[in-house]
Amino acid sequence: MPRPLALFLALLGLAITGPVAAQVPSRCTGSFINPVTDVCWGCLFPLSVGSMKIWGSSRADTDNPDFPLCACGSPIPRIGVTMGFWEPVRLIDVTTKPFCFPNLGGTRLNPGFAVGNGYVSQGSQIGGRGQNTAKYHVHYYVYPLLYWLEILTDFLCFEKSSFDIAYVTELDPTWQDDALTTILNPEAALFSSAIAQAACAADCVAATTRLPLDQLFWCAGCNGSMYPMNGNIGANVGMEQSGRLAAEHMLYKMHREALAWGTMGSKGLCGKYPMPVLKKQQYRLQMVNPAPMVSGREACSPVGASTILPHSGRVYPVVGEDMGFLVWRKRNCCVM
Repeated sequence: MPRPLALFLALLGLAITGPVAAQVPSRCTGSFINPVTDVCWGCLFPLSVGSMKIWGSSRADTDNPDFPLCACGSPIPRIGVTMGFWEPVRLIDVTTKPFCFPNLGGTRLNPGFAVGNGYVSQGSQIGGRGQNTAKYHVHYYVYPLLYWLEILTDFLCFEKSSFDIAYVTELDPTWQDDALTTILNPEAALFSSAIAQAACAADCVAATTRLPLDQLFWCAGCNGSMYPMNGNIGANVGMEQSGRLAAEHMLYKMHREALAWGTMGSKGLCGKYPMPVLKKQQYRLQMVNPAPMVSGREACSPVGASTILPHSGRVYPVVGEDMGFLVWRKRNCCVM
């Protein structure tokens, strides 16, 4: 068992128990990521120096600094080269089962207290729930894959950290309640109008064909609205869509809580910077559970991209309902 996971269990007083699967109505499923077969390594690209692509890609890229030289450090700045690339840095679980960790091999923890199951409702009214709605639990991992694999030794741009379960929404009351979530996103009321939501159609087209529109920060493109920043999904048209939207809510929430920072553009050359309003273009999401997507342009699609074609049929009943995503983050860095 990895030490960070053991520490996590000790702090919370949890235990991994075998009988727990028999005590709940459904099982937790998933698998550990195989870095060779389950990661879309083509998602690293394009690779750029300044504004020039030195390793191209069919996937759209964010704007890179035009000038190839940069300087960082004080009191005496050091001269370097501006480089842009995409780095796999985080993992996200999305599940309706509390304390189910698909990216940890389908491990389910028994905390000894009830949190409540999530759900995915279809077109009928069930137990007072709204039609076509969903509720998910989400977990956020630190997962700096390139640094671990030592693909490029002494490359200062890679995030140097160890594996960690950084956020568990079952322990966060703001993730469970829309009213409490307004503490994080009080501006949500400004974007609830029909006009504001209609504008998300443009974001849907942009995210699917190239890159999402950062100006429409309240939109998650084809998947719905970025508000509220919790696991409550008001427009479920399938688990592929609503589960991905819950993961996108988590990304925005991490930025709003200053647990995730900006890394792209000229401002990121010498280090991370605050980004309380998420710039969606900074991220790509690759599904790794239950069925990894490792090839094709849509394998790691931008925030808000359509899930109709690339993700259709990848979530299936009983043994394929728990989802996992590998988060790719754009990094612009001054290489010394």
